[in-house]
Amino acid sequence: MLTILGFVMIATFLVLIMMKKVSPIAALVLIPALFCVLVGKGAHLGDYVIAGIGDLAPTAAMLMFAIVYFGVMIDVGLFDPIVRAILKFAKADPVRIVVGTAVLAAIVSLDGDGSTTFMITVSAMYPLYKRLKMSLVVMTGVAATANGVMNTLPWGGPTARAATALKLNATDIFVPMIPALGVGLLFVFVLAYVLGRRERKRLGHLSLDALDSPAEVTETETVTAEEKVLVGAGAGSGGTGGDRAAAGGAPSYRNEDGETFTGLDPNRPTLRPKLYWFNALLTVVLLTAMIMELLPIPVLFLLAAALALTVNYPHMPDQKARIGAHAENVLNVSGMVFAAAVFTGVLQGTGMVDHMAEWVVGGIPDWMGPHMALVTGVLSIPFTYFMSNDGFYFGIVPVLAEAGGAHGVSAVEIARASLVGQPLHMSSPLVPAVYVLVGMAKVEFGDHTRFTVKWAALTALVVLGAGLLFGIV
Repeated sequence: MLTILGFVMIATFLVLIMMKKVSPIAALVLIPALFCVLVGKGAHLGDYVIAGIGDLAPTAAMLMFAIVYFGVMIDVGLFDPIVRAILKFAKADPVRIVVGTAVLAAIVSLDGDGSTTFMITVSAMYPLYKRLKMSLVVMTGVAATANGVMNTLPWGGPTARAATALKLNATDIFVPMIPALGVGLLFVFVLAYVLGRRERKRLGHLSLDALDSPAEVTETETVTAEEKVLVGAGAGSGGTGGDRAAAGGAPSYRNEDGETFTGLDPNRPTLRPKLYWFNALLTVVLLTAMIMELLPIPVLFLLAAALALTVNYPHMPDQKARIGAHAENVLNVSGMVFAAAVFTGVLQGTGMVDHMAEWVVGGIPDWMGPHMALVTGVLSIPFTYFMSNDGFYFGIVPVLAEAGGAHGVSAVEIARASLVGQPLHMSSPLVPAVYVLVGMAKVEFGDHTRFTVKWAALTALVVLGAGLLFGIV
């Protein structure tokens, strides 16, 4: 009974948010609360929610201060050179823009943190997508899928979990998987090219010169205060728009209050060019400390955010202004994380996750035993979408490894195969970082899900196919 109710609860959640019948936050809270009552555990709902919040509180804290830290780094211009290079390559060509999105997301993903990747990628690319009227779900889908492939880095989380759960060396799991993951990343770039071609066909050949006409923008487009920040974040861009801005011919935009500002402004007041190398060093130290696990990640981001604010904006009003500029994203993301705690708390507390896992594993016929690596790879695609990495790697993977071991399949093969589902996992409603992505891009989560799931699942299958072809799994 718990197995059926677990699957029905997840299906109900996905259907409602994809049909836009309820907001993600409301769905994450109300649906599990209802099902908790249906399974006769309503009296324990409070305990389950508190347990879920306790598990996700460090993640929420990390995201809150990570948004502030990287928001400040975007404000001060730390990422302008990267943005400038990508946007100079992209120009006004939708194909180059989508491919540039994939490349940028993959590069920034090297730090192992999805939230960081999405903040930087959206801040850099959002102005171009908005100005060229390109589909924003293409941006979120490509960024999430590219990050999902890169999420398999040993310091990204899944590989470390698989190694811990099966008592293996993370290097033994990850290094042999590099060729298959490389094929997966190449597929993402090809996918970005195809999607870019579709956008080019839909929009036609475009020019920033034509689109940046001040009269046209002022009359037809209203830009919010947050978009003003994001456009400023992409201000260091090269290409036509950046050259015109530098020459004093940048277009004028009007926000909701009727204020005008200059798009792609390389001289925005939040820049701190004299502190560029300090900010670069601080970021390198932060990422190094994260990889070396010198302190818990939430503590590292808390300290880094406080230091970045103090050094870059020593005056209190300026610090308050920077915090205020990013407060909406902080509230949206942290609120979503705590709402997700209700969902995960009920799934785990009622035992639904355990029963679902036992049902799936028990349904594997004996003749598939010698092919447990393939089975694990296939199962990892839906399982890492419908449950947290912790639940999958610590709850299900050991069972699959034990079943495989009885048929001569090594634990390391099972561990490698378990990484296959990560491209889809990064768009799971249980991944806090995805709410940073859709929130900053102003995309409905249901729209992102409808567009991304099929491409991310296909990418995962490509990785699995490459792993089988190379004899890795």
